Amino acid sequence: RLVESGGGLVQTGGSLRLACAASGRTFSSYAMGWFRQAPGKEREFLVGIRRSGKYTDYRDTVKGRFTISRDNAENTVYLQMNNLELNDTAVYYCAATSASLTPSLWTQGRYYPYWGPGTQVTVSS
Repeated sequence: RLVESGGGLVQTGGSLRLACAASGRTFSSYAMGWFRQAPGKEREFLVGIRRSGKYTDYRDTVKGRFTISRDNAENTVYLQMNNLELNDTAVYYCAATSASLTPSLWTQGRYYPYWGPGTQVTVSS
């Protein structure tokens, strides 16, 4: 079970740190991904992190502003979001998979069987 937290209302240029807490004892066996979905838009992949802690490429629109990390001892994956922009407003989801994904599959949500309910991030001017 995955549960996101840390969302909220923030002004442009501000920061938020999202957390995704996982229940169970095998968190370290799962690769994790962060996605988001803005109103009226399709869900989009932001970044993933492997079991080893190595991360995938970031989506271009968040590169340099967002940072993913994981703490296997705490069963938690984080998404630090800095310099937030209006276009970052969305519901943010974490997802988990035990599959070994190739780079082209990381971005596709259907390869992640487990999802959190999401946390709302709203950026205002």
